[in-house]
Amino acid sequence: MDYLEAIILAVIEGITEYLPVSSTGHMIIASSFFGIAQEDFTKLFTIVIQLGTILSVVVLYFKRFFQTIDFYYKLLVAFIPAVVLGLLLSDVIDSLLENPITVAISLVLGGVVLLKVDDWFGDAEETDISYATAFKIGLFQCLAMIPGVSRSGASIVGGMSQKLSRTAAAEFSFFLAVPTMLGATLKKSYDYYNAGFTLTSDQINLLIIGNVVGFLVALLAIKTFIGYLSKHGFKLFGYYRIVVGVALLLIHYFVRPLTVI
Repeated sequence: MDYLEAIILAVIEGITEYLPVSSTGHMIIASSFFGIAQEDFTKLFTIVIQLGTILSVVVLYFKRFFQTIDFYYKLLVAFIPAVVLGLLLSDVIDSLLENPITVAISLVLGGVVLLKVDDWFGDAEETDISYATAFKIGLFQCLAMIPGVSRSGASIVGGMSQKLSRTAAAEFSFFLAVPTMLGATLKKSYDYYNAGFTLTSDQINLLIIGNVVGFLVALLAIKTFIGYLSKHGFKLFGYYRIVVGVALLLIHYFVRPLTVI
């Protein structure tokens, strides 16, 4: 991986992490086209730069993170399903991450859902999140273990299905991202460390640049997304997902097979 590739991947991560378009799917696609997806450092890079995007949520919603203890309990309740299923299905998830076709199909199916979600739940106005609602959102978030589904998209749809407004569902999805992504990043980083993976000075620099770029881009993406979502809903993201997913399938079957990562 060179510096330009690192910056491009970080921009993609920053834009897509909190949009309902699947950051993992886009990172898999981009690194595959760069021809660096099979490199161990690329896999580590795409995980570690999530720390920058996590920090963007903490900075934007700094005051909101210092709430009553009840707020943290609800985040914990929503976080538990991902911890349990993530540990139980680790090997299955890793195998799915190795197949770009899974990403393409998930993008299309998720896009169809986003085209309909405003019709299904768009009139909801609830802003208060109960423990039961938090847990159900956590279950929806687990769908994002399938590459291409989108963690933010799944959890936002989960929140709206529980009568939350679009903005309330999106903001809780952002908050839930902090423990979820931090936990996943620490676990995967430890796995690489435990396997004896070491970093060169250039690779450390790439990680620093990736986190800084991801942080700055995510700040803009979150602000833009919340403003757009409250006025226009999800249809644009649905169409985008379908177009990208169909394009990938057409490339795979009519141009050249997408390589297994």
